[in-house]
Amino acid sequence: MTPSPILVGITGATGATYGIELLRALRALGRPAHLVITEMGLRTLAIETDLSADAVRDLADHTYSNRDLAAAVSGGSFRTAGMVIAPCSIKTLSGIANAYGHNLMIRAADVTLKERRPLVLLVRETPFHLGHLRLMTQAAEMGAVIMPPLPAFYHRPASVEDIVRHSVARALDHLGLDHDLVRRWSGP
Repeated sequence: MTPSPILVGITGATGATYGIELLRALRALGRPAHLVITEMGLRTLAIETDLSADAVRDLADHTYSNRDLAAAVSGGSFRTAGMVIAPCSIKTLSGIANAYGHNLMIRAADVTLKERRPLVLLVRETPFHLGHLRLMTQAAEMGAVIMPPLPAFYHRPASVEDIVRHSVARALDHLGLDHDLVRRWSGP
C-alpha cells in the first residue's frame, strides 16, 4: 500500500532551498510528495536558486496550481500524512491563522488543521514584531507547529546545505518520519 503523501508548500519568503531540500529528502525516503508553490514562491525560487520551476516541480509526485481551490488537497477526504510549508511567509501564516483560505496553499493548510494532521510552518521573517508573534500563537493554538528554520551547530555543519538539511530533518521528525539526514544529539 502506498503511503499517504506529504504536502509541501513553498511560499515567497526567502529560503526556497528548504522546500527543495524537503522534496529531495522525501524522494530519498520513498515518500510521495505533493507540491503547491505560490506565485511569489516561484519568483523567489528564480531569485535564490539556479533551478527552474519545472525542475522543482519534477521533485514532487504531483503538483497543484495555487489558484486551484478545487484541487484534491482542498478537501479533507483526500488523505495526506501532513503538510510542511517551507518556507512559510508571514502573508501565508496570516491566512492560516485567520482561516482565510483564498488560495490553495492556505486552504490545504486549513484542511490539514481541521483533519488534525501535522502542519509544520518554517516561518521565515526576522525580527518578529508583535503582530507576527500573535499570528504564530494563533496558528499554534490551532495545532500548527511553528518551526522557524534556525541553525543548530552541535552537529558542526560544514556547509549551508548541512544547516538546511538539519531544519528539514527536524520537520520530518514532526511528521513522524524516520530518516538519517543528520546526526542526532546523543550528548557531548
